[in-house]
Amino acid sequence: MEALSTAVLLGLVEGLTEFLPVSSTGHLILAGEALGFSGPKAATFEIAIQFGAILAVLCLYRERFLGLLRPAPEKNPRAFAGLRGIGLLLLTTLPGAVMGLLAGDFIKNHLFTPASVASALLAGALLMLLVEWRNACSLRTSRCNSLDELTPVLALGIGCCQCMALWPGFSRSASTIMGGMLLGMRRETAAEYSFLAAVPLITGAVGYDLLKSLSLFNPADLPFFAVGSLFAFLSAMIAIKAFITLLGKITLRPFAIYRIFLVIPVYWFMLH
Repeated sequence: MEALSTAVLLGLVEGLTEFLPVSSTGHLILAGEALGFSGPKAATFEIAIQFGAILAVLCLYRERFLGLLRPAPEKNPRAFAGLRGIGLLLLTTLPGAVMGLLAGDFIKNHLFTPASVASALLAGALLMLLVEWRNACSLRTSRCNSLDELTPVLALGIGCCQCMALWPGFSRSASTIMGGMLLGMRRETAAEYSFLAAVPLITGAVGYDLLKSLSLFNPADLPFFAVGSLFAFLSAMIAIKAFITLLGKITLRPFAIYRIFLVIPVYWFMLH
């Protein structure tokens, strides 16, 4: 396996970008290409260290997840808790899980490239600008201002939007936040739900990919995975807190502009 410094750098990239609408997978692919770290092992590593970022969500939102293990309160049976909360997360997870199982090999073999990432970054950025423009022009108020107002139809709709994230570079966070906003969620509520919805989908994807690729690795690779996951966890803790604070003050437009500017060096790198 590669030097541990590579694991540190990729772990930081993963944690800082996993929950921002800029695409962690896209950044990992680009960083891996720049570091000379590519191929089937690299693709699996880039997926596996997402588990470190997921642990950050579990820590920061532990009360939310503990609430899923308890029945919904009698005073508020529609609360995002208990079996109802679990059911909503499953509805959001289902479309992406099915699509991932059907198209996973094709995605991993053909879309984990700088060219594909650059196209997805640009497409996602333009769609983010369009969603924010629509949001600014809309006279309607948000229909879902808290997770307790989330409905099964809305949860499934967000799950369908999440399928766009299977295109590396598009961003799972961007797809779920934009999907939530288009379906009537307040921006901050959509972001919070995006963090929670990441847990079942990414946990399943990591477990499935590791089982399929287990033969590629040996015990000597464990420190590399452990270091990458640790730094993904630490940097994700910082990124999540900062992102939630920022969303109370700004829109998604700065992230869209960042994505557009990122495409320029990517294409330059491909041409040289």
